[in-house]
Amino acid sequence: MQNFLNKIRIVWEDKNLRNRILFVVGALVVFRALAAIPIPGIDQIKLSGFLANNQFFGVLNVFSGGGLSKLSIIMLGVGPYITSSIIMQLLTIMVPRLKALYSDEGEIGRQKFTQYSRMITVPLALIQGFGLMILLERQGILSNLSLFDKAVNLVVVVAGSLLIMWIGELITEYGISNGVSLLIFAGIVASIPSNVNQLLFTFDAANIPLYLVFLAFSILIIAGVVLVSEAERPIPVTYAKRVRGTKTFGGVSTYLPLRLNQAGVIPIIFALSILLFPQMIATFLTGAHNIILVKIAAGLTYFVQNSFLYGATYFVLVVLFTYFYTAVTFDPHTMSTNLQKNGAFVPGIRPGEATSDYISRIVTRITLVGALFLGLIAILPLIMQSLTGIKTLAIGGTALLIVVSVVIDLIKKIEAQVSMREY
Repeated sequence: MQNFLNKIRIVWEDKNLRNRILFVVGALVVFRALAAIPIPGIDQIKLSGFLANNQFFGVLNVFSGGGLSKLSIIMLGVGPYITSSIIMQLLTIMVPRLKALYSDEGEIGRQKFTQYSRMITVPLALIQGFGLMILLERQGILSNLSLFDKAVNLVVVVAGSLLIMWIGELITEYGISNGVSLLIFAGIVASIPSNVNQLLFTFDAANIPLYLVFLAFSILIIAGVVLVSEAERPIPVTYAKRVRGTKTFGGVSTYLPLRLNQAGVIPIIFALSILLFPQMIATFLTGAHNIILVKIAAGLTYFVQNSFLYGATYFVLVVLFTYFYTAVTFDPHTMSTNLQKNGAFVPGIRPGEATSDYISRIVTRITLVGALFLGLIAILPLIMQSLTGIKTLAIGGTALLIVVSVVIDLIKKIEAQVSMREY
């Protein structure tokens, strides 16, 4: 406890670190204020009813930081920017020039890479904003708007998305931790009071044992998320001795830490993106007069409402995307080449191709554990809802992973800053 208070004192007394934290707090206050400013022409009653049981908007609301629940000027949030970042990472597989730009050209190359992501964000925001406006208009939520009003709303929400992207990058540069992650984290945390109020409103004294079991189970789940998020598989590495003049270099032993969950929350986002298409299409087809379109909408609605079928598909997609994203972001051949260039080797394994195959086998095995864990976390809200009968957030697993990951990263960044000042 004393050590904790001592670190707080160091954080507060250090002007630079204190200013960084205050900048983050100020940026989050601005972000939450923007999330409370609605666009014109909203029917609040229809909006509340539409959001009550709509999983598609529930997921988008997380990445908008809660702005979508009120159709605020930042209703798109960081969703377009996240999508553009994912697209750029996938393009590095198909375009060697982009891979070299991101991996081999240092900070300048990464800045150009980030700039390309920003440029892609604009058309993505336009497409997403336009589709969202049409969907809301068909549901009667946005009504009696002229063509000019619709154009103004579209420009406003796209500008809001770019503004949030800019605020996130400012937090990354002048604050602590990743700005985009902190904005998503703030949106998730901001929804907690309303969820607690809803739970208190439906409180039943007969369910107190169930609530206690749920609380204990939640603590265990959080502990499991922290454990798996921080778990590593070390690979021993030895550096060969090199003699230069009268001095000897190398000969030391260390290890390569391979994270159990290298993909983070990205596979869940990928899987959700695919699974949300059926519900979005079914919503678009609602009220269609064509018999075939009506049957398609009914089939898609059945898929979304069938918890077992939906959950099984969700789980499989998360596992597959975990392997896919790990293969995209982790290259055993590059790691093996770097070890060989630096005079390092894995004991008992030949340098070069044999080392690459060895690392690849280990990554494949540990990724299975991480993939199964992510799949379980993803469908956890569905499992809890079926066991307890209490409706939980459809994206609770994703929200849990984001919150835990951001908190862990934030604590690490602050401790690193404190350690630098202690030394």
